[in-house]
Amino acid sequence: GFHLSGTVTEPATATEPEMTYKVAISFDRCKITSVTCGCGNKDIFYCAHVVALSLYRIRKPDQVKLRLPISETLFQMNRDQLQKFVQYLITAHHTEVLPTAQKLADEILSSNSEINQVHGAPDPTAGASIDDENCWHLDEEQVREQVKLFLSQGGYYGSGKQLNSMFAKVREMLRMRDSNGARMLTLITEQFMADPRLSLWRQQGTGITEKCRQLWDELGALWVCVVLNPHCKLEEKSCWLRQLRKWGEMDVCPLEDGNYGNELPNITNALTQSSGHSQDSLARPRRTVFTRAIEGCDLHWQDSHLQRIISSDFYMSPSYQREGESLLFNSQGQPLWLEHVPTACARVDALRSHGYPREALRLTVAIINTLRLQQQRQLEIYKHQKKELLQRGATTITNLEGWVGHPLNPIGCLFLTLTEACRLEEENCLEISDAGDSKPPVYQHVPVATGSQDSGESYLSLALEVALMGMGQQRVMPEGLYAQDKVCRNEEQIIARLQDLELDPVLVQTLRKQCILLLEGGPFSGLGEVIHRESVPMHTFAKYLFSALLPHDADLAYKLALRAMRLPVLETTAPSGDVTHPHHLVSVVPSRYPRWFTLGHLESQQCELASTMLTAAKGDMLRLRTVLEAIQKNIHSSSLIFKLAQDAFKIATPADSNSDTTLLNVALELGLQVMRMTLSTLNWRRREMVRWLVTCATEVGVRALVSILQSWYSLFTPTEATSIVAATVMSHNTILRLSLDYPQREELASCARTLALQCAMKDPQNCALSALTLCEKDHIAFETAYQIVIDAASTGMTYTQLFTIARYMEHRGYPLRAFKLASLAMTHLNLAYNQDTHPAINDVLWACALSHSLGKNELAAIIPLVVKSVHCATVLSDILRRCTMTAPGLAGIPGRRNSGKLMSTDKAPLRQLLDATISAYINTTHSRLTHISPRHYGEFIEFLSKARETFLLAQDGHIQFAQFIDNLKQIYKGKKKLMLLVRERFG
Repeated sequence: GFHLSGTVTEPATATEPEMTYKVAISFDRCKITSVTCGCGNKDIFYCAHVVALSLYRIRKPDQVKLRLPISETLFQMNRDQLQKFVQYLITAHHTEVLPTAQKLADEILSSNSEINQVHGAPDPTAGASIDDENCWHLDEEQVREQVKLFLSQGGYYGSGKQLNSMFAKVREMLRMRDSNGARMLTLITEQFMADPRLSLWRQQGTGITEKCRQLWDELGALWVCVVLNPHCKLEEKSCWLRQLRKWGEMDVCPLEDGNYGNELPNITNALTQSSGHSQDSLARPRRTVFTRAIEGCDLHWQDSHLQRIISSDFYMSPSYQREGESLLFNSQGQPLWLEHVPTACARVDALRSHGYPREALRLTVAIINTLRLQQQRQLEIYKHQKKELLQRGATTITNLEGWVGHPLNPIGCLFLTLTEACRLEEENCLEISDAGDSKPPVYQHVPVATGSQDSGESYLSLALEVALMGMGQQRVMPEGLYAQDKVCRNEEQIIARLQDLELDPVLVQTLRKQCILLLEGGPFSGLGEVIHRESVPMHTFAKYLFSALLPHDADLAYKLALRAMRLPVLETTAPSGDVTHPHHLVSVVPSRYPRWFTLGHLESQQCELASTMLTAAKGDMLRLRTVLEAIQKNIHSSSLIFKLAQDAFKIATPADSNSDTTLLNVALELGLQVMRMTLSTLNWRRREMVRWLVTCATEVGVRALVSILQSWYSLFTPTEATSIVAATVMSHNTILRLSLDYPQREELASCARTLALQCAMKDPQNCALSALTLCEKDHIAFETAYQIVIDAASTGMTYTQLFTIARYMEHRGYPLRAFKLASLAMTHLNLAYNQDTHPAINDVLWACALSHSLGKNELAAIIPLVVKSVHCATVLSDILRRCTMTAPGLAGIPGRRNSGKLMSTDKAPLRQLLDATISAYINTTHSRLTHISPRHYGEFIEFLSKARETFLLAQDGHIQFAQFIDNLKQIYKGKKKLMLLVRERFG
């Protein structure tokens, strides 16, 4: 039969009762063509009840009663039986069937009805005709709904994973050669094209989000697979082509290089290898994510050479034809396939995806043999041009289309095809898709099936070889952030796969051979001696090669990693020899660098490679030297060199064993380079860098410290040299850490003092105090430092700096020197009448207290300076009060007599101070009254009370004050309320 029906019972659970569902399934030529189930489940996959009924029929065919199609059974009935049958049927389902039965009866009895124009009647149990399409049932509405839902979640809630699993489902369908694969992909694509975010992104000119971009890539790659189906019909292909063109012409269709083309106005140029001048990008056709699939529609599988390659392992050229050049076979007679590499690899992917794994393997081997031959030929060409290219130091020859990061992922495709053939499937091991718990795959060597005598090659060694060839291909960095990012991502994916391979002797031999070829490969290899300035850097790849080779061939490993350290795009501008493409250099934005959006990532990869080499070279003086030179020559970022210095320091000083001097010295040298690089540029990590350098030099030893102290001017600013470097070197901790003897301690101290004096001369404002501190223990040096301060005081120093040093002098027991510096400081100061909270007030009070304690002469010397510099009445009255409280000269300077009498405000020097204070009060009062508001009246009356206290210190003070108040009443009589308050308080 063609129709299966049954009831499925779902047993009761703790929360749900037992449920029974009616299920009907139509099938045709071993495919389920439609399903219905009472559970009403909506999903792109069949519900459990449909699956249960299908499995029951497959496993217990004899339990399922097989019946003739219903039309056959009806044919055997007579008139009465038919009448009985119809009436019973209507009675059993009268509510559902009666209206339909009535309608059909009316139509049959009407002679000209449509139903009477057709011979016979339909039979749902009879199956389809041989010419009808037969395909698996696919709930199209469900596919649309789910894709729409996942897209609307914008990559959140694991929707990206869900969409990827739908893509995987499409691949699975293709592999089972289920014609619904292309149908499902069409439905998915329609929803992707209807995504409302596309027009939004296009209007805003922002690129598509990263997650979404990767889904579009997979979509494009799947269409290439679909159109390259080796057994599809022509009409199918032309139908797909129409669809793809329609999508590609929509203005929201994402472009292949990931942007909407408006990152820049049309000033980026198209790539043309032949001409020196390139056309404007207006002339470059617009390439969408579907362009490669559209181009794929032109490819066919009819080529007889191609057919022979994929249909037999033993296709070889006859041995007598192996002399001379051939485009079809190599010199061993193995077939070649000379198609554009990514296109050829797309064929391999299509064969693999459509369930032709043997054919895919055969084509892969032919492609690899072709690549090998090209590699040999390029090597020979290079040998002839080597001299000229090395003289120029750069090359214009490079691949404009890289295989790594290519939309069709050619290298990944060949690698997968080959490794899949070598996978050891463990017992009952189900493929686990979540990265969390999947074990790395286990591979075994499977010999390559070939017509020639045992070649000794395995598919696994070919996989390694082709991955190395592809990754080592020299290629120009593509344009645009997305394409550049994709290069990095694809490279990391391939390396992750390579790391799953256990390197046995066979694979090590492949690795060594390929590495040697890459080093000798000239301009066709990214590791060749000369490369194009805009060549994709090889750091990530070289780091893998270095680690893989190191245990087997250290010399080769270092040679390769050191060669890969370069990053020519950061060297000077393009050399004159390089005339090819100005395509990255944007003329509107003059810049010496092309637009490399991933430059930061690339530089950090370069740093990782260097760090890996440093770690490996620990203890080997010669190797460390070469690595150090490579770092100094190739790394241009101070923060990365600092990171390397820190890495080297960490590795050189393990917690559990002795330090490694060779590596420590490398750390120090890198640190010194960072100091020189950042000395004149602003760097927010500079303080941290300086401190670290001192720590590193301390670890290296006393000679290193002496050296940095002696050459401080090329490494540090004067402030850093005195306040951080010398101060740390002279600290108690450093002396203990180094356990120095007396001569060594003296040598360090002497260097630190010399540095201090040099810094004080160069920058007295910021270094004088540190210099004095550092020279405390040496009389001559201390005197020199003091003299430098005195010389600089009149011109180059602020009162704050001078007061600080003066206080330090007093603290050290030099009160007269402190007085001298305080006097100098006073000459730089100016305090206005309203600056009664100025930070320098404390210094002024301290300076006056110091002078007073020294004696009458010093006080007499400082008061004129105070009067000249300070115009703030409250500060002056405070000084006056303090001077009259105790007798001067209490510091007891040896050899001075001291009268012990209090000083009078009527005589010099205090008379001058009193007059100045009174006049300051008068001036301040007038200033305050010019713009006073009523809420400040109370405060003002208090201020006048303070003024009165000062007036009363003078002999005729009360008369002066009374005159002053009368004067105020006269001048400010308009301020009636205020004058009332003045009268109340002062009469």
